[in-house]
This record gives sequence, structure tokens and C-alpha cells, in this order.
Amino acid sequence: MAGTTLTPEVTTAMRWYRTINWINTVGIVIVPFIGIVLSFYTPLKRWTFIWAVTYYFATGLGITAGYHRLWSHRAYSARLPLQLFLAAMGGGAVQGSIRWWSAGHRAHHRFTDTEKDPYNVRRGLVWSHMGWMLVREDRGRKGRANITDLDASPLVRFQHTHYGPIALFFGIVFPSLIAATWGDWKGGAVYAGILRFFFVQQATFCVNSLAHYLGEQPFDDRRSPRDHVLTALVTLGEGYHNFHHEFPCDYRNAISWNQYDPTKWSIWLWARLGLTYNLKTFRANEIEKGHLQQQQKKLDTKRLGLDWGVPLSDLPVLSWDEFAERCESEALTVIAGVVHDLGAFVDEHPGGRALIRTAVGKDATAMFNGGVYNHSNAAHNLLSTMRMGVLQGGGEVEVWKRGVGDEKKGL
Repeated sequence: MAGTTLTPEVTTAMRWYRTINWINTVGIVIVPFIGIVLSFYTPLKRWTFIWAVTYYFATGLGITAGYHRLWSHRAYSARLPLQLFLAAMGGGAVQGSIRWWSAGHRAHHRFTDTEKDPYNVRRGLVWSHMGWMLVREDRGRKGRANITDLDASPLVRFQHTHYGPIALFFGIVFPSLIAATWGDWKGGAVYAGILRFFFVQQATFCVNSLAHYLGEQPFDDRRSPRDHVLTALVTLGEGYHNFHHEFPCDYRNAISWNQYDPTKWSIWLWARLGLTYNLKTFRANEIEKGHLQQQQKKLDTKRLGLDWGVPLSDLPVLSWDEFAERCESEALTVIAGVVHDLGAFVDEHPGGRALIRTAVGKDATAMFNGGVYNHSNAAHNLLSTMRMGVLQGGGEVEVWKRGVGDEKKGL
């Protein structure tokens, strides 16, 4: 009514209502909920179950092989018949048009883990899984990506313009018509239609959530994407997400023969049938370098937690006379110009107390390095923890410690 003043409570409620993205909420929450309720009143027949599973994989590939690897990343090229199939099946997955889906996904790769990432996992698993689709956000907050190549495709433009009817037909009507051939259109609508696209949606959403939370990071740990077989099983091979974010234009997500990636296998098989071509793979040398660098990074981190002895640069310099004087009360020896305190190890030496005593007060370099016994790597590592000084004039170690200037003088 004109002149009516709304209370703050009413205004807040109206604003809350406007923050909801109702189109997405209907498609991924309300309709699936209705499908779950209807399933209690709709018996699941054998052929309907088989059809629902088959259609699940077909529409799943529409997303993984189509929306994701073909259109978002251009990881391979496809002939028109296959493009039509993938566009139709992607529409049947009820996750938006190719253009909308790919634009968001490219922005995700460009702004991973930042505020401009559409499904930034730093905002929580619920947000990255599906929360980002249920609310309206300020457009200026969203990252943008170039999609001129998609806008140039007549097929992508057509699917985007007519997405609503396409999603309705391939999401519910088509699976119902197929099931009607054995007299179960209702079961087809509920199981092969609504519940099937609900499971495809949730599986795909796991790539945005679980694949950034669960698993290992064999190629890079600076950002959140991870590899895990469980996520791969759920998402038709999209779970090797750490690899994917490092090498997004590779048509594979899994590179090992024993990793589960049916999307990769499908693209490869289509290539044998002449339906796909120009399958892109990143250079094996670069992949191995990335893997090795990450392994080295982990080793370096672990190395920092171990005792490698006092750095040579931090040790005091002892003259030979100071060394000899201290040996009267301490079990010291010199090896490669470094003074070591053997006191705590005398009784533990595998060769016996008498043998190690022969090294006290002497330069035992030759003795330690094969003169008496060619000591193991473990012995060298243990010896480094016994450092207590550097011998003045003790060879290269002392020259290094005193600096390059002295070295040039021949000291």
C-alpha cells in the first residue's frame, strides 16, 4: 500500500530473499529434493536402474570431457557429431550452459584460492561445493576470463541461448521417454532424470571442494588443488586435480596407467574412432621436473628438522697448540680440518674403546677415510654432530672460513 512504512525486520527479510539465486537453488536443491521424495513412491525397476547408471556416465562425460576438457581448456579438438553429443549430455547434467560453466571455470584457474575465485575453497568446503551457486554476489567481486573463442562457436552460442529447454529435455524428458519403452516413464523421470542429474551435480561439485581439500600435492603445494583416488572415482577421473592445475591443457588428469580416469580413456578411444584429434599432452620432461621439484621441496623441509651438526661457519678456530692442550682432558680428534669431540662416543664405538682412543689428539683424516676403516655414510652423518671447532691451517676448511681473500694469497 502507498505510504506504508516497512519495518527493519521486513526489510532485512526482503534483502535475504534477494540474495538467493533462485534459479540455481531450484535446479540443485528444490527439484532434487522433490525427486528424493518421489523415489519413496516410485519402485526402481531393473532396466530403469541400468538406464540411470548408463545415462549418469553419459551426462557425466558431457561435463568432464565436454564442458571441462574440451571447451574450458581446449585440451583436444572434437568433430561436430561428438560436440553435439557432449553439448546435449552436458545440458542433461543440469549445471548451466557451456558458456557460463567454462567462463567460471577459467576464472577459477586464473584466480585460484583468491577472492576472485568463483568457488574459492578458502571460504569453506560448503561454499566451494555448492554455496557459491546458491547466493548472488557482487559482480565486481568475481574474476573474469576471456571466452571470445566460446562466443565464436555457433554451437556454444545456441546451447547458451536455449539452455533452459535443452536442460529440461535432456535432464528429465529424454530419460523418461527412453524408460517409457519398457513402460516406466515415471521411474525414468525420477531415477534416470532427477536423481541421476542430482548425483552428477554432486559429483562435479566435489571437484571444486574435495579436490581442493583431500589428498596429496605431488606437483605444487603453493595452492590448494590435490590428487586423490577417491575424488577421481566420484568424478570420472577429475580427482587428480593437483596435476590438472599445473598442466590444465593436458587432455589427461591421470598420467599413470593404474590411475582411474575414464574421461581420458574415452577421449583416447574417440580419437581411435576419428571423433577427436589434436589431443594435447604436456612435455613429459616438464612434468617430471615439476614432480622432482616438489619432492625436493619436501625433502628440504624434512632436512631442516634434522641435526646436521653446527655449521662450519659458526665454529671457533683452534690452533694446533690449543687443540693439543685440550686433548689432555678431552677426547678430541681432527678430521678434514674440523675438530670433533669423541667423548660421548668412545664407549659406543663399534671398533672398541681402544681403537677410537688411537685417534685422540691426532689428525685422523686418513684413518677415518679408509686408513683403518672406510666409514659408512651413517658414520659421516654422526661425525658431523660432534663438531666443536675448526683447526687453524687445517686445509681447505680453514681457507674457506677465513674467506676468498686469504685463499687467493695461498693461505
